[in-house]
Amino acid sequence: MKLTVLTDNTTRIDAYYAGEPGVSYYLEDGDTRILFDTGYSDVYLRNAEKMGIDLTDLTAIVFSHGHDDHTRGLLYFPRTARPVTIYAHPGVLEQKRCDGLMIGMALTQEELEKRFTLKLSREPVQLSEKLTFLGEIPRTVDFEGKEPIGERFDGVSWQPDYLLDDSALAYRGEEGLWIIAGCSHAGICNIIGYAKKVCGEERICGVIGGFHLLEMTPRVEKTAEYLSKVRPKHLCPCHCTSFHARAAIHGRVPIEEVCVGDALVLR
Repeated sequence: MKLTVLTDNTTRIDAYYAGEPGVSYYLEDGDTRILFDTGYSDVYLRNAEKMGIDLTDLTAIVFSHGHDDHTRGLLYFPRTARPVTIYAHPGVLEQKRCDGLMIGMALTQEELEKRFTLKLSREPVQLSEKLTFLGEIPRTVDFEGKEPIGERFDGVSWQPDYLLDDSALAYRGEEGLWIIAGCSHAGICNIIGYAKKVCGEERICGVIGGFHLLEMTPRVEKTAEYLSKVRPKHLCPCHCTSFHARAAIHGRVPIEEVCVGDALVLR
């Protein structure tokens, strides 16, 4: 499978792609063509056009969670000849706010259903022979996924948001699993552990995505320790992973820099 980075916080010199604090990946697996997250604006579309990628011929769009730095780009998605299927956790549609700002999905369910086919699931969904949407991630690791980020509206009142809608993809390759995450609000260690269980595979070949490690807390060292035991061949923390967190992880497990325009072949 081929993964192309359409949107990320980081760009490469002389590549001349736009960047923003968001995530969008384009995945090609045989006849399967998936857009994983859409970033915050139309940056993913402008970059895809420069890269010669046609996003009007998608098999599906998958959302990692409902925050607007991963979903708002859908406002700019071009109309297609046939409805595109969106896969996500049901909680992706909930209103979300943080410090007085609305940070959730910009489109309502009614608006989405006018243009897209919605397939919302808490359970894992097989997207292709080797690619799985993990659904709701169990929070089993004691140092991850314990703190709320803002609030969610449950239809009646505002409640602490533990981002239960946060999910990821798992690709089963010849050398083991590739984990493709958005922000890892569920915890990257929780995600890896659940992917192993769902896919029946202990080997982790690679991990790419945001780890939501913004400050140097004990969680960073515990994450680094966990990853040192998993020992993925390719480790690509990006987006919401601070320099200091990456440095701490790199001290235990070598990491690889990934920027907008980079294409990875997942084996």
